[in-house]
Amino acid sequence: MALLDLFVAASVPILEVLLVTGLGSFLALDSINILGEDARKHINNVVFYIFNPALIAGNLAKTITFDSMVKLWFMPVNILITFIAGSALGWVLIQITRAPSHLRGLILGCCAAGNLGNLLLIIIPAVCKEKGSPFGAPDVCNTYGMAYASLSMAIGAIYLWSYVYNIVRISSSKSKEVKENVYVSSLKFSEETSKLFPRSCTEELLPSEDCMIPEDQAELPYSRSPEKKEVPFSVKCKQHLEMLARNINFKRLFAPSTIGAIVGFVVGIVPQIRWLLIGESAPLRVIQDSASLLSDGAVPALTLIVGGNLTKGLKGSGIQKSIVIGIVVVKYILMPLLGVVVIKVAFKLGLIHSDPLYQFVLLLQFAMPPAMNMGTITQLFGSGESECSVIMLWTYSLASVSLTIWTTFFMWLVSS
Repeated sequence: MALLDLFVAASVPILEVLLVTGLGSFLALDSINILGEDARKHINNVVFYIFNPALIAGNLAKTITFDSMVKLWFMPVNILITFIAGSALGWVLIQITRAPSHLRGLILGCCAAGNLGNLLLIIIPAVCKEKGSPFGAPDVCNTYGMAYASLSMAIGAIYLWSYVYNIVRISSSKSKEVKENVYVSSLKFSEETSKLFPRSCTEELLPSEDCMIPEDQAELPYSRSPEKKEVPFSVKCKQHLEMLARNINFKRLFAPSTIGAIVGFVVGIVPQIRWLLIGESAPLRVIQDSASLLSDGAVPALTLIVGGNLTKGLKGSGIQKSIVIGIVVVKYILMPLLGVVVIKVAFKLGLIHSDPLYQFVLLLQFAMPPAMNMGTITQLFGSGESECSVIMLWTYSLASVSLTIWTTFFMWLVSS
């Protein structure tokens, strides 16, 4: 297949994303204010609680069976590799740029978590419709491609809210603790000074008899070290488990998209439930049809919100340019190259089957820009919000070029 045909097939979906994203940014401008901050918040809630779960549950239910689950077992592993490799490269970036402590969680999260749902849900159907696509009949390609994208979105959401969420939480809490410790230390020092030297003693050059320091207070504070008691190993383990249970946010972990994925798996894998809901002759097919109707609004709404959120980055922040450039290099150069190596090795070892579309989706998971939910996570902890907006602005602006090039290369790679 000609490289030019592949380039055209790859560029069309990226242009679609760019146009709709640009429309969202235009509608979010202060002079237009159709898609202002409040409007985006309400639309995002509808997408988060209704559109996304319906989209994921509906697509998984139609295409996922027990046999297909066995074939797709490598996708969760592949996404886990993207998170681990991105975290490692993010840590290297932090060491090189000497990033401030309150931004370290943001950098790790942006390097680790990619947009594994929203963009795939747009790119895959558009690629399937193009004549130069190497993935066969458009209808079959679209059906299975949406299932792969939905599964990717669900697994990515689980990793994001269980892994990246806690990284940002720990990073933000540490930076706050450092500030609080500095303040408390200075406060303690002033209190101890006032105890050792009464206020009247500091007002005269020569101390009077009333200002003499008593003998029992002549010893400096903290000079006596308390005896340390060894804590049993079993007690330490119990304390760590209790702390872990308190810190894990199960509400975030089991987000609506994750619940939608669980419902889709159950419907697809259990034959009795599948017979009731899926197919033209299914007794309860109206439920599936309703879910499909709701899911149609997910992709355009998501893309408009992405464009609207990017306007925050236009206000700028004091983030180092080297950090933004480093994240771009990690996400758009190093990670895709690593993805080619991982998928090629996995295919040679027989870990993934020969479906070109499946391999294409696995490769794209390494080339996605940072997850848009990073903005939501930074807002939750009040750390690095403006910096995150700038990172999102530049990474998504450059994504149109990067994704076009990598999509073309990946399509050529899986079809050759």
